[in-house]
Amino acid sequence: MSELRIVFLDENTVMLDDDIDLSEIKKLGNYEGYSLLPDDDPVPYCKEAEVVILNKVKIGEKHFKQLPLLRLICEAATGYDNVDIEGAKKHGIHVANVAGYATNSVVQLIFSMILAFSQKLFEYNQEVKSGEWQRSKTFGILKYHTFELAGKTIGIIGFGNIGRKVADVAESFGMKVMPYDVKELDESGYRNYSLDEIVSRADVVVVTCPLTEKTRNLIDMGVLKKMKNSAILINTARGGIVNEKDLAEALNRGIIAGAGVDTLSKEPPVDGNPLLEDVKNLIITPHCAWATVEARQRLMNGVAENIRKYLRGETSGFIC
Repeated sequence: MSELRIVFLDENTVMLDDDIDLSEIKKLGNYEGYSLLPDDDPVPYCKEAEVVILNKVKIGEKHFKQLPLLRLICEAATGYDNVDIEGAKKHGIHVANVAGYATNSVVQLIFSMILAFSQKLFEYNQEVKSGEWQRSKTFGILKYHTFELAGKTIGIIGFGNIGRKVADVAESFGMKVMPYDVKELDESGYRNYSLDEIVSRADVVVVTCPLTEKTRNLIDMGVLKKMKNSAILINTARGGIVNEKDLAEALNRGIIAGAGVDTLSKEPPVDGNPLLEDVKNLIITPHCAWATVEARQRLMNGVAENIRKYLRGETSGFIC
């Protein structure tokens, strides 16, 4: 039997200065990795591969026709919208993703943003850097209204692994949790609130649901106007869930007090995105909530396990 050929098409989307150990993958076959592809055609780089690992490279029907040896696509992510699933099924190609690897990492960033707003961290840091503390006539500076999370209400839109972890951390701060999910929450012990109930009552609204046709532009001006003007919105899910033009307007008009976003509708962003302009009370990070070193290592360990499952013929849990 010939050695398994494994090709990783975009290593640099998950690695920083070789900080991730890929040995569990490399020991499974003849491994070849590319930092990033120079163009949009993956075929020349994986013609001999039985297993292809990718994160953001798009691959579909027109490529599968040219890759007769390909039998497994390992998505180095949870989402797999860059892979043509129906085309893969047609060509007898399995597709496997990795779920749950970044839960701690994402929740950590969510609360970093919430705490930055509640403590006015960036504002007070700037006061010190600008010399205001040195010029103060008292021992400190009392310039911004800050607040405790204890006793506040957090609304969580999407109650999967990340949403439930947000709830756990929020409760440790003494917050009241109001989840909303399209599925029943019977086993969670939580009541499933309506979207209107959450946005009208919550002090913090966190979006953790997947992007679907039903959730696209879910958070628009109509929803934003129902929120308290003291409320904070956090989105670490997909950018398309929040209408960016409406959010920018809501922040600039003071309809809500602040927002933290880690994703945009188009990434990398293009000029003209309203959230990249001078928007008030906005924290924006470059789709990095998932990317602690521990999360990225769990991700690649998960990819290795998916390849092992494939070799054992255990594909029932794969996407296809």
